[in-house]
Amino acid sequence: MVFRNVIVCHMVPGSENIVGDVFGYYDRTTRPQDLGVIGRILLSHEDLYLHVIERSQDPKVSGQTRGLPAFQKIAEEIGPYVTPYPRYWKNPSDSVAKEFYQWVPDGPEPEDTTMTVIVGRLKPGAEPDVARVFAESDAGSLPAELGVTGRWLYSIDDVYVHLLEQDTSVAESMRHNHHKPAFSKVMEELSPYISPYRPDLWRGHQDSLAKPFYRWRAED
Repeated sequence: MVFRNVIVCHMVPGSENIVGDVFGYYDRTTRPQDLGVIGRILLSHEDLYLHVIERSQDPKVSGQTRGLPAFQKIAEEIGPYVTPYPRYWKNPSDSVAKEFYQWVPDGPEPEDTTMTVIVGRLKPGAEPDVARVFAESDAGSLPAELGVTGRWLYSIDDVYVHLLEQDTSVAESMRHNHHKPAFSKVMEELSPYISPYRPDLWRGHQDSLAKPFYRWRAED
């Protein structure tokens, strides 16, 4: 099982290549896997920077919580482009989003999956309500119909981050099943708690998807 942390910051729009190149250099010249990091995905959404860190073990058990040996150098190089998001920010740990719900179906782990990251605004204190809506839906047949193989929900300040893992062979189902009654019911029940990150630019569900701009996986 993969354990994930999600870091959320502000990012200067259009700086994806610069930030991606910094991580690319240090991922090539250091060994993040020696600290338990087996992969990372960097994504952007409007003025947001999202950093999904993947580990082979729960850092609460392994004690390995650092992302890269050259953390300070990376922070300095991306500092002009990536800045703290939370209003309560005091130190780097305040940029780590809080996981408030996860669901993985019973059975063997699928071999080929794809990850989608959905972003929105979260009503303050609404985490229990959002978790309840998804728990009720995940107990039914909709996840299997859409090929969902895992779901993890995070919050930080007023930002909602939804990591959705699907069987690659049916990943496109999400795009074509927004009008399924069960899916529409979930969206309706979530509407009092979750809204588009940028309502003025939102035209549909595709506008809630974060865009990956850098990926790295450990080879050993």
